[in-house]
Amino acid sequence: MKTKRLNVRMTERRYNKLVLLSVQLDRTITSLLDEWVDSLPEPKKQDITAG
Repeated sequence: MKTKRLNVRMTERRYNKLVLLSVQLDRTITSLLDEWVDSLPEPKKQDITAG
């Protein structure tokens, strides 16, 4: 699997909340975000070309 990098701007408060949650659950932030993205509904079929 080829991985991509995602940069996200967020407030320090939200970042700290995410870090604390990842520590509490003993998981990486990446795994938390992966799970969240996987829980999103599937988009309707369209011709989406993302570089």
